Amino acid sequence: MDRIIEKKKWTPQKIGYIVAGVLFVFFIAWLTIFRDNRSRLYIDRNQITIAEVKLSKFQEFIPVDGVVYPRTTVYIDAMQGGVVEKLFVEDGAILKMGDPILKLHNPSMELSYMDQETRMYDAINNLQNSKISLEQNKFIRQKEIVQLEYQLDGVERDYQRKVAFHGEKLISDKEFEDATRDYKNTRKQLTISLELMRLDSTSTVEQKRQIENSMMRMSNNLSLLQQNIENMTIRAPADGKLSSFSVEIGETKSSGEHLGQIDIQDGFKLRANIDERYVSKVFVGQPAEFDFTGKTYQLSISKIYTNVTNGSFQVDLAFDSVSPQQIKRGQTVQLRLQFSSAADALIVRRGGFFQETGGNWIYVVDPSGSYAVKRPIRIGRQNTNFYEVLEGLEAGEKVIVSSYETFGKKEKLIFK
Repeated sequence: MDRIIEKKKWTPQKIGYIVAGVLFVFFIAWLTIFRDNRSRLYIDRNQITIAEVKLSKFQEFIPVDGVVYPRTTVYIDAMQGGVVEKLFVEDGAILKMGDPILKLHNPSMELSYMDQETRMYDAINNLQNSKISLEQNKFIRQKEIVQLEYQLDGVERDYQRKVAFHGEKLISDKEFEDATRDYKNTRKQLTISLELMRLDSTSTVEQKRQIENSMMRMSNNLSLLQQNIENMTIRAPADGKLSSFSVEIGETKSSGEHLGQIDIQDGFKLRANIDERYVSKVFVGQPAEFDFTGKTYQLSISKIYTNVTNGSFQVDLAFDSVSPQQIKRGQTVQLRLQFSSAADALIVRRGGFFQETGGNWIYVVDPSGSYAVKRPIRIGRQNTNFYEVLEGLEAGEKVIVSSYETFGKKEKLIFK
């Protein structure tokens, strides 16, 4: 007897179709959502440099080259022009103030000075004669007054007698009047002479003062002329070592021309060129340091030269304590010019990656160590060894710090 066979709802074929459909959906979802679609590049791990991000002390500074100079320098210039006639010392000589260095010869200048000297002596002689004349006039006026006083004394006595005689009618009126006129006239002459002597005295004092001043100026001019002659012999302006001295006999030197310098033996300073980008960050007293013969020496900026030449400006740095004994004039050392004090910061080692990224992103190594991915960061200050990381990284993470030139800005690097 036949029986009805019920058709199965979940046949193996149908189940297979459903499973295949679900798998296809998951595959599409993986392709569109879950699959890592970032651009990638396979690289050799041995050809890159990996560094760890650390929380450590950081100090901002820049390296600059400093040239050693004497702390105090006195320049030697020619006061007068002329031909080098004689050399007394050579470059590098240790001199005392006043020691002769070289002698110049200028015949035309010497003849001119001799002519001026003669004319000045003539002028001084004339002034002295004028001074003597004033003294003679004073004595002449005094002699005149003495004579008038003597005359007045005689006339006055005669007048007194004739006053008495006239009262007694012993002399005529005419004789009395003549005596009176003589007496009054003599008194007037004496009064006038005394006033003239007073005026002469005032005038003489002023004239003598002017003569004295003129003679003093003439004497000073003579001293200057003599000094100019003596300046033809160049002497050491201070105790120290003669340097930058390159002069030969027979050379012609102009007035004001630089001949050399005296380096005072009181220590050294450093002079450094700094990029003009840092002009707003440099100040007097700013610290710096450098290593020499196994020891670190501290300095500070003592002077800033504001002129910018070829994109840089100069500063002088003084030693905070004693300078190294072995250091030599003209030697170049590398300084670390500090812009901040040491403070805790998140840092990463300097490397070639900065040239490609500008410090805006970096490849961060996955904890598994099998690949690295691109991540945006923000870098702040820097020195010769480290960058300060402001955002994007954490202490302990590892990053690629070598050059990214061959990576083509891929988002993911897979290590082989």
